[in-house]
Amino acid sequence: MIQINRVPSSTGYTWIRQGIWLFKQSPFTFLMLVFLYIFVVQMSMFIPIVGFVIVLLLSPVLSVGFLTACQKVIRKEVVRPTIYLSPLKDYAGPIRTRLIQLGSIYTLLIVLLSVVAAQFIDVEKIIPLITEGKLSGPDLVKEMYFAMCVAVILYLPIATLMWFSPQLIAWKNLSIPKALFGSWMAFWLNKGAFFVYFSTWGIILIAIPLFLGAFFEAIQLSEYASFVITPLSMAGITVLYCSFFATWKGCFIDNSEKIPAQS
Repeated sequence: MIQINRVPSSTGYTWIRQGIWLFKQSPFTFLMLVFLYIFVVQMSMFIPIVGFVIVLLLSPVLSVGFLTACQKVIRKEVVRPTIYLSPLKDYAGPIRTRLIQLGSIYTLLIVLLSVVAAQFIDVEKIIPLITEGKLSGPDLVKEMYFAMCVAVILYLPIATLMWFSPQLIAWKNLSIPKALFGSWMAFWLNKGAFFVYFSTWGIILIAIPLFLGAFFEAIQLSEYASFVITPLSMAGITVLYCSFFATWKGCFIDNSEKIPAQS
């Protein structure tokens, strides 16, 4: 029987501090894993449609793999890049099948999200922005904020279903419907904590880089902005990934690896 914790809103900030603590236990390991994931996603773009679909299908497997790495770091065990695919090797056939089936559901939801989002977002502006950085100044801020707001609103229901479901399948051996429901219920019961969690990460990963970019542009050193923003963003994204494990430990009663409340 899976038990879900109900935590106060302030726990959202605690999860971030725990993510920082976990990152500090093995910074190179986590930076390597996140860089590898980003590299694989970028390489998948060279295989039109098929590459992107494969990444989406494997998303639950990769998620369990990264959180398994978090467990190993806490245990002071060696983590290798192959940890991402460990669920395909270490778990029984039915669990592996369910993880791939969950990936199929995730892929369909993302395709649906993309179709709906295209009705609101000016794709002709966003694609050059992402691929070539052609937009700048007020246009950049306007287009990026609008696109991000639409994406967040549409993705939130998917996030509530997918946030914990891979772990619930792999670690608690739940069926897909029960895992999706358990993930949604954990989100709903702790919506205050998740609001604080996502709001704080929004400031760290979006507002601060935009401010720094505007600052460098104001002092006419915009060409050097990436030397500051890129490493900070990479470190921030890595801590974000580490904090995923903290949300799991905070929302579900689990007597395995403990992480401290303070960073």
